[in-house]
Amino acid sequence: MVHHLFKRKSLGLLHEEMKGDNRLRRVLGPWSLTSLGVGCIIGAGIFVITGYVAHFKTGPALLLSFVVAGMACIFSALCYAEFASMAPVAGSAYTYAYATLGELLAWIIGWDLILEYTVASASVAHGWSKYFQNFIGMFHIKVPLIFSGAPFDYNPSNGIFMQTGSFFDLPALVIVTIVTIVLVIGIHESSRFNNVMVAIKVSVVVLVIVVGAFYVKAANWHPFAPFGWAGLSIFGKTVWGQTGADGAPVGMLAGAAMIFFAYIGFDSVSTHAEEARNPQRDVPIGIITSLIICTVLYILVTIVLTGMVPYDQIDTDAPVAAAFQRVGLHWGQFIISLGAVAGITSVMLVLMLSQPRVLLAMSRDGLLPPSFFAAVHPRFRTPWKSTILTGIAVGSMASLIPLGILAELVNIGTLLAFVIVCTAVLVMRYINPQAHRPFRCPFVPVIPLLGVLFCLVLMFSLPSANWLRLFIWMSIGVIIYFLYGRHHSVLARHRAAERLTRKDSDGRQD
Repeated sequence: MVHHLFKRKSLGLLHEEMKGDNRLRRVLGPWSLTSLGVGCIIGAGIFVITGYVAHFKTGPALLLSFVVAGMACIFSALCYAEFASMAPVAGSAYTYAYATLGELLAWIIGWDLILEYTVASASVAHGWSKYFQNFIGMFHIKVPLIFSGAPFDYNPSNGIFMQTGSFFDLPALVIVTIVTIVLVIGIHESSRFNNVMVAIKVSVVVLVIVVGAFYVKAANWHPFAPFGWAGLSIFGKTVWGQTGADGAPVGMLAGAAMIFFAYIGFDSVSTHAEEARNPQRDVPIGIITSLIICTVLYILVTIVLTGMVPYDQIDTDAPVAAAFQRVGLHWGQFIISLGAVAGITSVMLVLMLSQPRVLLAMSRDGLLPPSFFAAVHPRFRTPWKSTILTGIAVGSMASLIPLGILAELVNIGTLLAFVIVCTAVLVMRYINPQAHRPFRCPFVPVIPLLGVLFCLVLMFSLPSANWLRLFIWMSIGVIIYFLYGRHHSVLARHRAAERLTRKDSDGRQD
């Protein structure tokens, strides 16, 4: 039994599966893949999370938090690119783990990705709702209080939960429903919609940088690191740096761990390898290009935002739009809010586009019921059932859970995925050194080891509550695997059939 848990799926079997009829449509080129990455990375990270982290965790040192998180992502992205070129199928880190670390660890990372994409989508939907309400508020239109947000909120500065007077976040629920419908219709239509949204929001981000630079005051960068430079903890116990009122670490490293959420987009590019026209070339281009573009934009926007507004006065719901309003640029507030609504929509679209692809890959291997999760719509060629289920889960979380809890929960899942992918590259280089690698991660083993190190440091910089939530989620996943996945695994059935065939053959020879 233990031997079976670590059985690997060969690259040959992965490529053989690509010849089946029940595949996704190959319609994405390098521009579309890069656009998907930018569409997912540029959004809530710039328009929402920057304000929250600068206010409560880092101050102006958020700039260096983005640098640290960006370095961790660059190391991980190079590892992702190698695997995506070798195994151009749906599933991302789940598929890579199956080919290198075995079925049990593949299940664990797949279950982790489900958490990552679901919670990230809900966080983004929450940010979309705040900017949408900010936008319509300029026309003196307000969403009724009972439908304007989650029923409770959490203030990390004092560790207190409080009631908001709302029942649920109606705008968040509505946008999730709309995006779900668009995704069921098809990947080609979703990609074109995303390209338009990306063009709008990148233009707005450039506007923020250029115009906002004229209103930067150097005095707002002092003190540069009011919460310190560290924030490293081990399972919630701070070993280097300060802690906030809620006992969670604060500081530059703690901020890097939290804004890591903003970089999840390049991960989503690899989940669409099966829909790329030339995945061996185009997927690595999409991953690396989108990450470089977005890292530069994040750093520049952070410089402008913290220079325009003192860190402790930055709005935590719609920070960029509020900063322009604060300096009297009301026309800028209008454009930024409109761009943020469009931009965050594309983030949600890409995240919710990626989630069903992971479920699809897991169900094809028998680890989830294929009749539901592997069902591809006969007309639209999309995993429509799992897309609808994703929409229901995301809509429920987005309308009922506040941003602070969602943002912290998604980061630990993302970091764990990156640790496993970096490790898997080292394992694959050892067990299958002759495999064809259209793209090779440079400076192995240095780059993968640095990726593991940076991601582990950021994981340890997260509050202990994140580790508890991750442990609970993973425990549920392991139970499901042993009750269902292990007994329905396609790989296990293949090996059982091979053993029976060998026994029959041996019996006839006797």
